[in-house]
Amino acid sequence: MRLLRCLIALPVFALITFASTAIRAQGVGNSAAISGTVLDPAGAVVPKATVEIRNPVSGYDRTATTDGSGNFSFANVPFNPYHLTVTITAFAPYTQDVQIQSSVPVNLKINLALAGQTSSVTVEASAEDLLETTSTEHTDVDRNLFEQLPLESASSSISSLITLSSPGITADSNGLFHGLGDHAENSFSIDGQPITDQQSKVFSNQIPEDSVQSMEVIEGAPPAEFGGKTSVVIKVTTRSGLGVTTPTGSVTTSYGSFGSASTAFEMAFGGPKFGNYVAVSGLNTGRFLDGPEYATLHDKGNEENAFDRLDFKLSDKDTIQLNLEFTRSWFQNPNTWDQQLQTCTVQSALCSGAAYAPGSVVLNPLTLIPLRPTDQRSQIRTFNVAPTWIHLIGSEAVVTVGAFLRHDQYNYYPSKDPFNDLGPLQDETTSQLRFLTNAGIHTDISYVKGINNIKVGALYQQTFLTENDGLGIVNPGLLSGCTTAFSNPTECPSIVSALTPYDLTTGTGVIYHYHGHTDIKEMALYAQDTITKGPWSINLGLRGDFYNGLQAATKQAEPRAGVAYNIKKTNTVLRVSYARTMESPFNENLILSGTGCTNPVIAGIMALAQGFDCGEITPSGVITPLQPLAPGFRNEFHAGLQQAFGKHFVLSGEYIWKYTHNAYDFNIFGSSPIFLPIEWHNSKIPGFAVRGSFPTYHGLTAFIVLSSVAARFFPPTVSGIAPPPPAGVFRIDHDEVFNQTTHIQYQPFKRGPWLGFNWRYDSGLVSGAVPCVAVTATCSFSTSAADGGLLANNFPAGDIAMRSAITGLTLTADQQFEAGLTCNGVAATPTVPTGQLVNGFYVCPASQLGSTLVKIPAVNTQNDDHNPQRITPRNLFDLAVGQDNIFRGDRYKWSLRFTVINLTNKVALYNFLSTFSGTHYVTPRSETMELGFHF
Repeated sequence: MRLLRCLIALPVFALITFASTAIRAQGVGNSAAISGTVLDPAGAVVPKATVEIRNPVSGYDRTATTDGSGNFSFANVPFNPYHLTVTITAFAPYTQDVQIQSSVPVNLKINLALAGQTSSVTVEASAEDLLETTSTEHTDVDRNLFEQLPLESASSSISSLITLSSPGITADSNGLFHGLGDHAENSFSIDGQPITDQQSKVFSNQIPEDSVQSMEVIEGAPPAEFGGKTSVVIKVTTRSGLGVTTPTGSVTTSYGSFGSASTAFEMAFGGPKFGNYVAVSGLNTGRFLDGPEYATLHDKGNEENAFDRLDFKLSDKDTIQLNLEFTRSWFQNPNTWDQQLQTCTVQSALCSGAAYAPGSVVLNPLTLIPLRPTDQRSQIRTFNVAPTWIHLIGSEAVVTVGAFLRHDQYNYYPSKDPFNDLGPLQDETTSQLRFLTNAGIHTDISYVKGINNIKVGALYQQTFLTENDGLGIVNPGLLSGCTTAFSNPTECPSIVSALTPYDLTTGTGVIYHYHGHTDIKEMALYAQDTITKGPWSINLGLRGDFYNGLQAATKQAEPRAGVAYNIKKTNTVLRVSYARTMESPFNENLILSGTGCTNPVIAGIMALAQGFDCGEITPSGVITPLQPLAPGFRNEFHAGLQQAFGKHFVLSGEYIWKYTHNAYDFNIFGSSPIFLPIEWHNSKIPGFAVRGSFPTYHGLTAFIVLSSVAARFFPPTVSGIAPPPPAGVFRIDHDEVFNQTTHIQYQPFKRGPWLGFNWRYDSGLVSGAVPCVAVTATCSFSTSAADGGLLANNFPAGDIAMRSAITGLTLTADQQFEAGLTCNGVAATPTVPTGQLVNGFYVCPASQLGSTLVKIPAVNTQNDDHNPQRITPRNLFDLAVGQDNIFRGDRYKWSLRFTVINLTNKVALYNFLSTFSGTHYVTPRSETMELGFHF
């Protein structure tokens, strides 16, 4: 009954707030309609006139022809300013600027002048058309621009598009990206539907790129309508068939490197009252994920995707929209050479030789038969249903009521023989079946009148989480080594007692099953107004969030404010803004992270696999519960400007300061493929983001995005199953000093061939656990000269043990190879370590240690905050060439496209043994040929 009362109260609250408040709106959904009538000087209608609307920065360009009554209409127009032109023989060209900043439709009455009665009017964009007087920094990208953009990943093309086209985005593996120094603090608004869960290959399935008409990526202070995860907000407007009276679409097929094959079909059709857009695609590839080796090992995958958008215009005042989506992806978890060859590269009782010998095989501890390659796989199923009702009130207000149901089912499958999962980083075999379901309703009202653009709204959503994990120990030395592996050996008797029933190496152990379920309730109320007066634009907003999760309910009031001023004489827009936001926890494996340490088995595994306490364990086996994850809060400040240089170039950028209390990140459960969220005490993230756009000029279009973000985190950890906290401030692996993307596309003739080119430079993320030569929080395990007794063996002064700087575990030959480590110029191979074998460990003099893939600080210069280890800088180049109309057809067209990713075949890392993403290489050079038929 309480839930029912909340749902009933939402639209009532919105109506009351609308009637009593004078604050601003950004819009209903993400699009609006532009319609109008074209008249001659005498007031008679003008049929067959050509009406064009375009935004030179986003690349949006659409054309319509007036009907017999002189009417024209553009449906599904994304929020943006547009330059409208009307042309027809015997009349002078007509131009007008149109602002679309809410879902309130725009209706125009256009009076043409006869040719010769006015001076000539240019229909090209002016410098003013390149500017937006808004306080929120954002990037607009339309389909016309990104269709010729070479994208790295067919299975996470939206992530690739955001990374390449938006400033402030740091690239990571498997479709992950770090928005302005945060991990996964991003949200999507798909036609107004909020999606705040992670949208990457290893967590959820993304909306297909074919279904996207345009995107607005908000890097600035988020307006009050957005909450939850707002480091970057991606507003997506999907494609619609409304008004498409002739079925229009395409069929494409492609084949390329790694045996990658894809097929896609998309079509739009409808009329004035009905529209349908459908997109169906399939992909099969031999390299689905970014692997831990540059070579492709055990990396096959496939994906099937279906999207359908239905529009029903019930009357002039009522429209219903329904979005439907289903996606299934299946993929192998890529292997390292250690997992593929199952060879011994460190001393172990399971090596097949009587004595340690590099290259000898690992034996099954029960059968003593050599292990086979690791065979771990994953499957993700996603479906989404989102109906929306839009009602027009007069000509100045729109009411929207939408509902949504989104469901993710994630399956992780271990190897059929559990002992094949044994590896340098994995002591247990694990499985997972996880369900994440979001259900909710949102309602809002937009009102545009005079200088005010008002929006008020409410959101209620409930997230249903179910986690099922399986766990069995496959390392025969894990329990027996408790006293040496664990930092608090007095707890070993209770740990061994809790884990012994699940030790598969005894021959009698069984799989342990963990089950968790919870519901998370969230409610938000907001009101906002954009006041536009002359050169000023003032954005005021207030949001209230209510979150009820694993901890007691949290309530926060969040003011938002921004000011922009347009200096028209110099074509300059100045901006400042502020936002207070509530940061909600990640939902993926939230239960395991928040309550798992109350479980002796979970606590014991974390203690042995990662060497730290998971809560306080008493001699009787009672564990002090950890603090479950709870929302944090953030204060962020933005200051920037936008400058137009003539009518062919516009530069926009801002500086950002973000201060977060309870800052989120991820940890790994027991060195397994299961990731779980954690919270640090606070973080400080300063940085800048810049974008320059060169709108189309004689067939040439270009843009450049660049940014620098520092991600400084402060201990201690406050919740979740977290690693031991560093002693002081540290840079997390979202931190990158500088990155930039330059994109150029050129099509000299409208029906001729085109070329698209990307240049991406990354200075390198903070790296994971490479050996380093100063005793710091992340490197104390790898220095022998002053290790404080952390190493069991003592080495000559100045020598560095080839150990992980974070875990203290000995690096295998393959891990050294993955990091590009060299000693005196001699590189490691997948089976032969570099360095000298001393007392059972490979060591290297500090002066001779190097790497081709990681920047290791010089001797005694390592500092977790000011000089951490980083991935080496990389330059990546991508190229696409194509012809959209090979045979110059009018109704039916054939297209051909050739794409090369990583043109120079650069060998480079995203990261090495990072806490969350692990080790992953960038894509080797890959070529793809695509053939399409368009109708």
